[in-house]
Amino acid sequence: MPWKEPGKGDKDPWNSGGQQPPDLEEIFGNVSKRLQSLFGGGGKSSGSSDGGSSGSRGTGGAFSLVLLLIIFWVAWDAVHIIDQAEQGVVLRFGKYSRTLNPGFNVTLPRPFEVLEKVNISNVRVVEDRGHMLTEDENLVEFIYKVQYRINNAQHFLFRVRDPEITLQQAAESALRESVGTNSLDAILEGNARTKVRIETQRVLQETLDLYEAGLQVTEFNLVDVNVPMQVREAYSDVIRAREDRERFVEEARVHANSVIPGARGTAARIEQEAAGYKASTIALAEGEASRFSQVLTEYQLAPGITRKRMYLETMESVMTRNRKVFLDVDSSGNILYLPLDGAGTNSSPIMPPIKTPVGTDSPDSATDSRNKAREGRR
Repeated sequence: MPWKEPGKGDKDPWNSGGQQPPDLEEIFGNVSKRLQSLFGGGGKSSGSSDGGSSGSRGTGGAFSLVLLLIIFWVAWDAVHIIDQAEQGVVLRFGKYSRTLNPGFNVTLPRPFEVLEKVNISNVRVVEDRGHMLTEDENLVEFIYKVQYRINNAQHFLFRVRDPEITLQQAAESALRESVGTNSLDAILEGNARTKVRIETQRVLQETLDLYEAGLQVTEFNLVDVNVPMQVREAYSDVIRAREDRERFVEEARVHANSVIPGARGTAARIEQEAAGYKASTIALAEGEASRFSQVLTEYQLAPGITRKRMYLETMESVMTRNRKVFLDVDSSGNILYLPLDGAGTNSSPIMPPIKTPVGTDSPDSATDSRNKAREGRR
């Protein structure tokens, strides 16, 4: 479209329809009028001139704009929404004033009051390591981890200068106190590790409460417990020697458990055999004594017959065990008998019959005569 057309004069291509953009002063003037109408201030004065009216309108518009900005700023800076996991600490001219709970809260705008939000539900972690002496004066290295959260926002912000550094130092001190009452073997073998962890957490919490640090220890864990690298090889030898000792002790215990019951059984058997032998010996002795007493009674009643019977019984007992044959060489009527068939066996030989010559006395008479001769010699 050409800028100049016959009969239409000059035409601005950027101004369609002949409309001008709104002026900023006009906008501020409209806002000022609305604010004056809201706050009850003003219409035009009848005696004022046009210049005075425009000047007062410009001043009132600027004041209204500043007032509006102040209202918006106060509303923005004085109204606070605190999350459920937070607490709000209000400082009035830099000094602690109060603590706000979660929800909708209102404070004075800055610089009168300042709000600091502190997360009290978030669990934080501090990890550290240290070398400590045990009860038996051995050096051990600990890697530990402390989990904590804030339980008092005011104490956390204002009671200690650096709560995390204070927590680390207090944790190291509490761990040293607990480790110093236990031996190295008990700590490394795990027997006292749980005790050390619980005791350290208790002492650490007591220390933090004494300092009013505003911290709550939720968990204290021992990540790694070991001897320092410089002496680890030597201590490994000690551990291997301890394991060998335990293995030898266990083998000795197994051997003892296998040998002792057998020895006890053998001892019990020997005791029972001894008791049986004792009982049999006593019974045999008592039986022999009783038999002797009975024989003595019979002997007192009939000495000759008793002696003869005893002699015959004795000779029978002796001769049945003898493999020799005795012959009376003086007598001429005896028959010689040699038991050759039983010479190589253990069987008892058959005794040959002994014939007594006619005119000789019987064995009983011969025995009686020999006994009388003995008595005469005495």
